[in-house]
Amino acid sequence: MSKHIIDAENWVDRYSDYLYNYTIVRVNNHEIAQDLISETFLAALKSKDNFKGEATERTWLIAILKRKIIDYYRKINSKKGKAEVRITYKSEDSEGDWLEERASDPHDKTAEDTMENEELGMAIHNCLDTLNKRHAAIFKLKTIEDYDTEAICNEYNITASNLWVIIHRARTAMADCLEKNWLK
Repeated sequence: MSKHIIDAENWVDRYSDYLYNYTIVRVNNHEIAQDLISETFLAALKSKDNFKGEATERTWLIAILKRKIIDYYRKINSKKGKAEVRITYKSEDSEGDWLEERASDPHDKTAEDTMENEELGMAIHNCLDTLNKRHAAIFKLKTIEDYDTEAICNEYNITASNLWVIIHRARTAMADCLEKNWLK
């Protein structure tokens, strides 16, 4: 097997604009897009020995970037281990709650945001339809409708452990489906 040479020194010049344009549409935040691209370059450097040359460097970097975007959304959507921090402040001019004042305004949406949210919603519903019916129903109750674990366990006659296995499997299947059908 021949070794494929990677030109990592020129990645930023060659690919950063393309990767940025790809990312900004999906995360809609300049700083997060830049962070994800940096993480992509770092991950690519760490795994450059695994590059087989079956695709172009750019295609390979996009594949890594897609994974970073998915991981980003998994992380922000995961409720496990998340703590909410609120900072109340007072000064001569103002006082308030830092978290509330810096939360995004749900009414401040552009047409592009609305269209992307509708596309994502359709992709999520299409992916839900591919799940086992029982798993989809449990996933919807817990993740979308925020039902209590005990209530779902009683309704479906399952243990809490079983519920979390079902949720994990559904999330994994949903992430795979969304990666194939929405993050193209």
